[in-house]
Amino acid sequence: MKYPVLSYVGIQVGFWSAANNLMAIIIHLHSQHVSDVFGLPSPGSIIPVILFSSTVGIIFGAVLGTCDYYLERFFFRRMVLGGIILLKAILSILVSCIVLGIVSMIAPVLDLPYLLPVKSLSAGLASWRYTLGIFIVFYLVMTVLISFINQVNKKYGPGVLLPLLFGKYRDPLEEMRVFMFMDLKSSTAIAESLGHFRYSSFIRDAFDDINLVLPTYQAEIYQYVGDEIVVSWNIHANATNTVPLSNCVLFFFACQDQFLKRGDYYTARYGFFPAFKAGLHMGMVTAVEIGDIKRDIAYHGDTINTAARIQSVCNQYEKEFLVSERLLEKIDLRPGFKIQSLGLIQLKGKSAQIGIASIER
Repeated sequence: MKYPVLSYVGIQVGFWSAANNLMAIIIHLHSQHVSDVFGLPSPGSIIPVILFSSTVGIIFGAVLGTCDYYLERFFFRRMVLGGIILLKAILSILVSCIVLGIVSMIAPVLDLPYLLPVKSLSAGLASWRYTLGIFIVFYLVMTVLISFINQVNKKYGPGVLLPLLFGKYRDPLEEMRVFMFMDLKSSTAIAESLGHFRYSSFIRDAFDDINLVLPTYQAEIYQYVGDEIVVSWNIHANATNTVPLSNCVLFFFACQDQFLKRGDYYTARYGFFPAFKAGLHMGMVTAVEIGDIKRDIAYHGDTINTAARIQSVCNQYEKEFLVSERLLEKIDLRPGFKIQSLGLIQLKGKSAQIGIASIER
């Protein structure tokens, strides 16, 4: 999530390298079978085929991954899922045709007839139309597959799909996490003024802008609840990728900056500007996979309840961003922020008081 472009490219490179190797192995084995049956020359070792198909997969994946990232960011946001998959399939076929054209030119030069064994069994270049057809069908199916995988990955959030496949969350698992509850300010007044259709569009646009900020600060979406969004950080995801706690604070103000960038859009279209209040808290939670017909990862624990309660008292203290002092003590904030302690507060439903502070720029 910290490097979204590299993430998109890496996923595509890995997938298409594997897919190309699968196709190369199938063609090579088929060619070997035909050679044995009809007594034709052997297509040669499979190792050069694997090396070349991997190289093509890397190039193919890098191109598609880069295009995929920028199309998702600037073009696909308003498109339906079916249209996205169709356009990606068309893009994949176009790129595959270009790659195959390049391969057809360099294969004779490199004296690699085994790259496409069908060519060595043909009377001429006429067989390329059959080879091209095979690859187009294969790439079309693979494009639909990876588009589906990416959409499932979006449903659960980055980095969750593989743990789900391997059953990581089948049994409860403890994690140290930070939770931020962000709630739209003056939501009732805005909803009454806009009506529920325009209000839903307003919320969607605001959430889309928040989503643009997520990767930079390694934040994850846990839930959307009406006009509230719950954001989370796994503090100790692994030994080599520890999330800086300052990201949890900087994220809130980065969202404000993103709204300001599109201030003219919000004012012209809705007559309102999105402003959120937020509560932030850190602690140990339990993560577990729940559901059967609709599966999801659920987090349980006092940390989530406390973060929600902290956000709920923002109006009471006329503050837009409140943080538990327990978390604040662990954050090394850069200069430019004003921190005001509100002392110990008795939150609703809590038996013990908790220290709260506000953060402003």
